[in-house]
Amino acid sequence: MIEVTKLNDVKVTINAEQIEMVEDVPDTVISLLTGKKIIVKESREEITKLIIEYKRTINIKDIS
Repeated sequence: MIEVTKLNDVKVTINAEQIEMVEDVPDTVISLLTGKKIIVKESREEITKLIIEYKRTINIKDIS
């Protein structure tokens, strides 16, 4: 799960596994596999970093 900020400053958590596409048009639009689109304040690059961080976190085998 990653946390993003909608244009109205509301923070939402979305399932990174459900992201189909992220595009800058000029606002950042996250398209989900369900067809839903979310416009957020974070840049495409920031979203990419959040997804990479999330993927690394779920792949940690030993968290001790």
